[in-house]
Amino acid sequence: MEYLTAFFIVDNQNLNFSFLWIVALLIAYFLGNISPAILLGKAVGVDIKHEGSGNAGTTNVLRVLGKKSAAITLVIDILKGVLAVKLGFWLCGYVVGSLCAVAVFCGHIWPCFYHFKGGKGVATAFGTLLAIDLWLALAVLAVVAVFLFLSKRMSVGSLAGAVSFPVLSWFLAPGFFPAGCVMALIVIIKHRANIVRLLHGEEPKMSFKK
Repeated sequence: MEYLTAFFIVDNQNLNFSFLWIVALLIAYFLGNISPAILLGKAVGVDIKHEGSGNAGTTNVLRVLGKKSAAITLVIDILKGVLAVKLGFWLCGYVVGSLCAVAVFCGHIWPCFYHFKGGKGVATAFGTLLAIDLWLALAVLAVVAVFLFLSKRMSVGSLAGAVSFPVLSWFLAPGFFPAGCVMALIVIIKHRANIVRLLHGEEPKMSFKK
């Protein structure tokens, strides 16, 4: 009898923990669905997905809507990454926090609220890194900054960051390495059009003065 009672207690604990996993991942995904780029565009009668590069991210918002809207987009996209991971940590621990990083990232790229057409996830991925490990985030940011400065192309900086952060996570946050590999691969795939333009010398440069 005592054995059966203990069994059901353990079983209920596992069930509750599994439920928290699901709740954390769903909240993370729907946090990712919040798209400041699309919302700011709609506020001024612009469909950001049909302007500029068609990407609902900071760089395209900068081109189409200007610096103020780009700054707001960048901050919100980063913050939702931070919040999703912190929520996972708080509810279930490190493993679920890492999975929430992937969930919020995928929610940004494939938002169900916007027909699964979102941004490329770079800023949100950076937000998740800030929550996972500050030094990892700063190291990846340094890589992005160097390649952006040398190439004057945001896509080059983003791709360099994507390639570097699984490697850097192996040394700085090894528990995040599997999730980091998944996210890095998705970022590279989402930049395939940029890669083609880079190979053909057609990728536009950014003007730092402007």
